[in-house]
Amino acid sequence: MDTVSLSGKELAAAINADTKARAAALTEDAAAPRLALIVANDDPASAWYVNSLRKAAERLGIACDTVDLGADATVAAIRAELSARGEDRGTDAIMLQTPLPAGVTLDDVSSAIVATKDVDGVSPLSLGLLAAGLDGFVPATSEAVVELLDHHEIPLAGRHVAVVGRSNIVGKPLAQLLLAKDATVTVCHSRTADLAAVTAAADVVVAAAGRIGLISGKHIREDAVVIDVGTNEAPDGKIVGDVEADSVRGKAAGLSPVPGGVGPVTTALLMRHVVTAAETSRQN
Repeated sequence: MDTVSLSGKELAAAINADTKARAAALTEDAAAPRLALIVANDDPASAWYVNSLRKAAERLGIACDTVDLGADATVAAIRAELSARGEDRGTDAIMLQTPLPAGVTLDDVSSAIVATKDVDGVSPLSLGLLAAGLDGFVPATSEAVVELLDHHEIPLAGRHVAVVGRSNIVGKPLAQLLLAKDATVTVCHSRTADLAAVTAAADVVVAAAGRIGLISGKHIREDAVVIDVGTNEAPDGKIVGDVEADSVRGKAAGLSPVPGGVGPVTTALLMRHVVTAAETSRQN
């Protein structure tokens, strides 16, 4: 069987074209949309992603302030910066990059992000709006998975989707988005008994656990669709996913590549969210 590569590059390009035009329109009337990107780690994979975000913002006409608080930043320091940016009228959007310093959890600090500027949808209010089916910013990686499936015309209504990973930034919000598409969703995690049996029963498998090679050919059935959300640094320094791609190709009907799959769509959606936040704030 030929496994189709579910690239996100074409979709990301279309989203970016729209975002660039909207950013330009805002800049003509006032200042460029401005994103505050708050970083408190020294993680190589995170640094790679932050750099890609900054380049994307520049290409699209979005101003990006990167604030490096250091890998030893305290809860108080992170919350103070998030609150200050929330009150700053010149900042349209806020994103807090993970991972966070040792001893600091997203739960400790995310409530300090104003929901109207929370373009990655990580605050308790944003997540609550999603769970209730109300308007708000959705975690971009979760949204990217659904947008990628839609772009490649992979139906979700009535189908069984296994999501491997239950984080508040991917797994849980993705389950909500998939339910809204009328999928039947199973969320798997580290204590799921016989993971392979669960995922092999699914029509679509989404790997979002942050573990290199967690999902292999034995975890999927013939003709399943596999979406790889992982962005892990391999020993050779390359960015690789959660899926053992070589054992999945030839068995799966479709597989998203890493890099080039969910990643570019996630970045494109984040930038779109920044412009949306700017448009909303300037209408008020």
